[in-house]
Amino acid sequence: MGCGHLFYSTLVTFSVALITYNIIISANAPLKQDFPNPSSSSISVDPVIEMPLERSRRHGAAANKRLFHTAMTASDSVYNTWQCRVMYYWFKKFQNGPNSEMGGFTRILHSGKPDKYMDEIPTFIAQPLPAGMDQGYIVLNRPWAFVQWLEKADIKEEYILMAEPDHIIVKPIPNLSKDGLGAAFPFFYIEPKKYESVLRKYFPKDMGPITNIDPIGNSPVVVGRDSLKKIAPVWMNVSLAMKKDPETDKAFGWVLEMYAYAVASALNGVGNILYKDFMIQPPWDTEVSNKFIIHYTYGCDYDMKGHLTYGKIGEWRFDKRSYDSVPPPRNLPLPPPGVPESVVCLISLSNLSFLPKSVP
Repeated sequence: MGCGHLFYSTLVTFSVALITYNIIISANAPLKQDFPNPSSSSISVDPVIEMPLERSRRHGAAANKRLFHTAMTASDSVYNTWQCRVMYYWFKKFQNGPNSEMGGFTRILHSGKPDKYMDEIPTFIAQPLPAGMDQGYIVLNRPWAFVQWLEKADIKEEYILMAEPDHIIVKPIPNLSKDGLGAAFPFFYIEPKKYESVLRKYFPKDMGPITNIDPIGNSPVVVGRDSLKKIAPVWMNVSLAMKKDPETDKAFGWVLEMYAYAVASALNGVGNILYKDFMIQPPWDTEVSNKFIIHYTYGCDYDMKGHLTYGKIGEWRFDKRSYDSVPPPRNLPLPPPGVPESVVCLISLSNLSFLPKSVP
């Protein structure tokens, strides 16, 4: 047995034990807040494996539907809560639409206790990591929350869509996975080849070429439920191991947990269809077109002539971080003329999702 297979077996066997007994946290490292710009990437084009055309022919017959369960992790912060409410609102709008294979929905709340939105959003209560273990990087709670949910919840669907609070669904989503492969959005800033020397700590050479690690995060991803049950504990422990290692932590920063999922998926032999049309990310992506999700992770700043002023606060702006302690108002001002369709759509859908008494 090679060292890579031994490493993999160890991760699976001791997945939960590592959480409680084997990780010693000595310092709190703040989560980095800088966001990559697509133009700064060394990859000029996202690597994409196109979706096979015959997939579309199977959506018409209800008997052939392969339903997936949508799950997103969240804290009980105001910031996460208003995003969850917007996300679930649009999930319900499109759940039963044409070609949809959207099944149930769960918010995995890793605060360890219920909140007042339990009746509004289907929710599973997960325990957070022990105090200090996330080292100021709260995203480490995500894989641990998924481990708990997958172990304890009765999930009827055979597939899972891992989503995030800052996703807005804009059309019914079919099951994009196929033939044992997951379906995932390729991120330009996840670059396994560039960081091969770092990743080999977690994906040794006898596990295969570094290109077996897909340029993905954990979301959006559609993956088989049974596959995710195998991936999740490995994802959790690779995340913790990466955060403990100074070189890895410095190399990956705020996307560390995304790399950890990509590694865990590869360690389990689960490849992914890289589906670029899965979502858009304004302001860099300007058209909604045939995409399924708007991911509003980046701030959108424009002057009143509709010109992007990224890196400089615009005369008109929308940035989710502006609403970390209070939710956005019901009627956000629409962007000025000339602003791309994607940004206009984002604001319009956000406005439509808020009810007059929706303030937490």
